[in-house]
Amino acid sequence: MRRMSAETVAEQPKSKRINLRRPDIMAAVREQVEQHYRSQIVEKLRQHGGVLEAGGLKVRLAKEFGFCYGVERAIDLAYAARKVFPDQPIYILGEIIHNPEVNEQLMAMGIRFLSGPNKSADLEDLTEDDVVIIPAFGAQVSVMEKLRAKGCQLVDTTCGDVMSVWKRVTQNAKEQFTSIIHGKAKHEETLATSSRAVANNQGHYLVVLNIEETDYVCEYIRHGGNKAEFLARFAGAYSPGFDPDVHLVAIGVANQTTMLRSETEEIQRRLRQAMIDRYGASEIDRHFRMFDTICGATQERQDALIHLLQEPLDMMIVVGGYNSSNTSHLAEMSEARVPTYFIRNASKILSARSILHFNLHEQREVQTDNWLPDGPLYIGITAGASCPNNLIDDTVRRLFELRGVDVNALIASLDGGAAR
Repeated sequence: MRRMSAETVAEQPKSKRINLRRPDIMAAVREQVEQHYRSQIVEKLRQHGGVLEAGGLKVRLAKEFGFCYGVERAIDLAYAARKVFPDQPIYILGEIIHNPEVNEQLMAMGIRFLSGPNKSADLEDLTEDDVVIIPAFGAQVSVMEKLRAKGCQLVDTTCGDVMSVWKRVTQNAKEQFTSIIHGKAKHEETLATSSRAVANNQGHYLVVLNIEETDYVCEYIRHGGNKAEFLARFAGAYSPGFDPDVHLVAIGVANQTTMLRSETEEIQRRLRQAMIDRYGASEIDRHFRMFDTICGATQERQDALIHLLQEPLDMMIVVGGYNSSNTSHLAEMSEARVPTYFIRNASKILSARSILHFNLHEQREVQTDNWLPDGPLYIGITAGASCPNNLIDDTVRRLFELRGVDVNALIASLDGGAAR
């Protein structure tokens, strides 16, 4: 047995195929995952319109929030790997998802990290007897080549939506279209995606973070400019040998799957118009292409938040990892409309007077006092695709506890219709 990919050992003539999704394995895994991450409150609220009200406090959950299918699959496969290989060393390339509680749980299961803040081992030390989990973000081509050369057994949890983006940038490279990737240049997913654009030395890429950077690129497309200045501005965000005078002639737009859909669409529109301005509408197909590569779950959570923000809320609480891109975008959307507190978990709610929360602009955790006023309050809650339900449960419980409400009794009353 040499290596494993996704639910089965990769197709090798002499490899023994092991199905991680065997019913007995997955039944044990599902029970374990539910013990760690399930929530009675979330289950009940989903059955009763997502609303809980008592003690002058009304809480409404967004219609869509928390774990998506891709995240659930990644976690299930990581747990299944431990079931299948109970005594073997198991490693993971980096955070399986951007949620500290989930990653801490993997460490408690004896899974060792090869990078990031939880690093406890080195890639160079691996042998063919070792099992290595590929996180949901995927991995760079060079890293995968090293793992295969070592003969490690690979459990690949890469999200299917991420792999769809890889197909697009690979096709762009084959057809000599430079991939303009809307994303964060140092994010694990974007690093994995950009590596596909340059695999086999076929293509090029440029990563743009936002509208401002896109407008700079658009002006260069239209009028040219100072190449040295361009390369300095985007240092670390383009492929080796990238030349804006050469590689911005034909472009294809892709994205990190967790970015804001509205921003990606605007980036696509502006780049397309720049190409029309430079080459004419009749020539656009020779110079520009785009595909919808935003993750469906990301979009569902953004749409659900937009709908929730139409309510007369007093504030929003966004729960999840501070380094989670999709969660950060939910907080960004929310704070534009209503006072918002982005918290890692309920322990950040210190009291009715003080809360620790992440400031997106300062990129650090800050403390705010007098955040929860007395009197009637209407609070919305959402969470990113990497946030487990138990953290949402803890947050709801904490809010009602601060109002002196017996949460268990309140939940029990839902089925009797006493709380709506």
